[in-house]
Amino acid sequence: MNTHRNHIVYAFFLSFLSISLILLFVTLFLLCKKKSKSPNNKPIEIVSTTKHSARSFPLSEIDSATDRFNPRRMIGKGRLGTTYAAVLDKGDLVVVKRIHPWLVLGKPDLGFQTMVKSLSLAQHPNIVPIVGFCEAPGERIIIMEYVGTMSLDFYLHQNVDGPILLGWAQRLRIAVGLARGLEYLHEKMAPQVVHGCIKPCNVLVDVKFCAKVCDYGLSFLASKNEKMGVLGYVDEEYWLEGKNGGACKECDVYGFGVVLLELLSGRRAEGGLLIGWVLPLIKEMRFSEFLDPRVEAPLNMKPLVRLAKVALACVGNSRKTRPKISQIVCIMDSLDSDNLNV
Repeated sequence: MNTHRNHIVYAFFLSFLSISLILLFVTLFLLCKKKSKSPNNKPIEIVSTTKHSARSFPLSEIDSATDRFNPRRMIGKGRLGTTYAAVLDKGDLVVVKRIHPWLVLGKPDLGFQTMVKSLSLAQHPNIVPIVGFCEAPGERIIIMEYVGTMSLDFYLHQNVDGPILLGWAQRLRIAVGLARGLEYLHEKMAPQVVHGCIKPCNVLVDVKFCAKVCDYGLSFLASKNEKMGVLGYVDEEYWLEGKNGGACKECDVYGFGVVLLELLSGRRAEGGLLIGWVLPLIKEMRFSEFLDPRVEAPLNMKPLVRLAKVALACVGNSRKTRPKISQIVCIMDSLDSDNLNV
């Protein structure tokens, strides 16, 4: 009798346990389904961090966005083209670079769309994003994200009497950011990207003194024989014919070294004259004679001394013995952590 009753209790317990498990699974399913929807019953969108390639814009929209390339919208003019501040149809503020017509006519079959789409995949805190392009008869246009910044050239050389003057801590931060951005282009993008002309006007500086590299990978648009805009920022090998000449990673490192010398001295490259003046002073450790006199010398000179030695290695060696940007970044990161007391 007791055995029969025990079987009944055991069967009842199993039934109760099964029903409880079923109810638990149903409850969990309903809760998961509820969480997968937003409060207004719309499914939650999963935002991808993968950057999409630049999209094509019609010339009519770019024409409208720049007020027919109104000179009042012009931000600057360089060896590749003229840049404008523009507002797209959706209200987005962007920067439009209109490639010079003689460069467009000189290279009609250069694979512009393919190159720009590839470059637009760059995604890094020290890189200015490319968001679009426009290709039309006689026109090649690149649309970049507007980052609300001024160039390093402005801070160092155009704002001489202005209220904003870069201190040593800010200059060091800019140098570190530039090195990291260049490392990303050289070693972490696929395919890897050569900038082609590292110089202060191609380095933007935001309100937090974070450096952002622009105009990267556009050397395919330029004329190699054109010296304006590159003289002083490229090495001697650049001017050689064949595969041993032209833009390359080592040439970018050379330009990086020149920018470091400008940050240290506050002077322009002047077509290479700056290097000839500064290098002997660095070798003889006569830092007080070339450091920017507009800024008070820091109490801790170690970071500036190491920065000068990095610059010396970049511009004082041939391409074969020049350091790689990854090696430079390791040094720069250690400088970034040093306490630069002023």
